[in-house]
Amino acid sequence: MAQHTSSIRLSIVFLNYNRLSETRQTVSQLSSLLKECPDIEIIAVDNGSEDGTADFLAQQKNLTFIETGKNLGIAGYNQGFEQARGDYILVLDDDSCPKDLDTIERLITQLDHNPKIGVIACKIINEHGQLQSSWHLPKQQKAGASMSFIGCGFAIRRDLFADIGWYPASFFLYQNEVDVAIQVRRHGYDIYYDPQTVVIHRGEASNRPNWRRVYYPTRNTIWLIRRYFPLHDAIYLIFSRLSIGLIRALQSREFTWYWKAVKEAFRQPVPSQVLPRKLRREFKAFWRQNSLWHQLTRQR
Repeated sequence: MAQHTSSIRLSIVFLNYNRLSETRQTVSQLSSLLKECPDIEIIAVDNGSEDGTADFLAQQKNLTFIETGKNLGIAGYNQGFEQARGDYILVLDDDSCPKDLDTIERLITQLDHNPKIGVIACKIINEHGQLQSSWHLPKQQKAGASMSFIGCGFAIRRDLFADIGWYPASFFLYQNEVDVAIQVRRHGYDIYYDPQTVVIHRGEASNRPNWRRVYYPTRNTIWLIRRYFPLHDAIYLIFSRLSIGLIRALQSREFTWYWKAVKEAFRQPVPSQVLPRKLRREFKAFWRQNSLWHQLTRQR
């Protein structure tokens, strides 16, 4: 891995799309936290917003503003990652922010003193202090190894992220964290969950359109299975994912989007990088999340 040296220790990168009020709040909170931190930079990427978000960000003097011109999905983040000068990158959403400066300082210290850690997954809470749980993270609120992380709050070594190739641009939305997590482990780095690093996430996943929750998870998950799992595992997982996607499509009346996802899931060539058995065992939470048997019996 190439060595990246800079006077900037941490780059905070977040992506914006048509949520001006949330963006204003995030910028305000970050500016307050970092007013005496010259070695931390803020990079805001706007994904073609039409609500004045881009104009607002362009006027801010304490951050680097990148305008994509159109909605690139998660690929918009990549433009911010490319310009990041920090040794580490803290990735946020436009509606998330570290709870305090202690969280930021702890992220830097942990990565400085633990060279085997490639990613630190933060504890995610809402505005009321309630835990936002996810199958991506350990169930127990104890520091230790984690299968993955949540995209609205994690820190990663910049050079490692660059070697991986940033987020998989073709995904557009959803499952990109899992792909990065797998690549981090393939590169020999650990993913570490630290509940003492806390990010407040103001958004709620339930507010997202139903078609997105059918289309992208179905297509992108099948891409992951095709890429990382051997045939005997892939057959079962793909069958399960198709079944789970179909159930969700019927429940939300989004069958057209489901069928489109299925066609694209198999039409696009996917390079095979089958994980060794040891690494596959580490991603058993991914298996359970996409196993029809586990979903129906709620054995997660």
